[in-house]
Amino acid sequence: MTDFVDLDVRPILKRGGEPFEHIMAAVVALRPDQGLRLLATFKPTPLLSVLGSRGYTHSAREIGEGDWEVLFTPAPIAVAASAPAADNDGAAQSWPAPAITLDHRDLDPPEPMVRILAALESMRRGEVLAALMCRDPIFLLPELVQRGHAWRAGFEPDGSTYRILVRVGGETRGTS
Repeated sequence: MTDFVDLDVRPILKRGGEPFEHIMAAVVALRPDQGLRLLATFKPTPLLSVLGSRGYTHSAREIGEGDWEVLFTPAPIAVAASAPAADNDGAAQSWPAPAITLDHRDLDPPEPMVRILAALESMRRGEVLAALMCRDPIFLLPELVQRGHAWRAGFEPDGSTYRILVRVGGETRGTS
């Protein structure tokens, strides 16, 4: 049974603040057997993909007056070496081979994100970009969703290399 840590970001949101850093700090502090119970003033749709890429499943329900409770539960880890862990495209379909491959393991944030977004602008719809990084690109993933790109991502079995595949113009995910 998963033990949940509660995080209520409704006061931050009601003040017009951005709770993303608080949420990610709470996630980083979780033990492997813990999940996060998030309370928010809306369904945090982009966050579902971000935490999905970190190995969490979710269940969301409206709890009244427009407020939401989202339970993020650690998913069992079973990732093949050639298959990234998360897929915001939702389809188990094959993607073309990457047209561009970038290795940004030696760069500090936000440089990998800046370079990936710039490279995507020069690519055609349906082409795939592959990138390697040394950390989870938590700020890149919502940008990809907002720009209508599909992605698959996760840590390689070595645990130190984060691999992301981005398909240009993939299915757009709306925000709530």
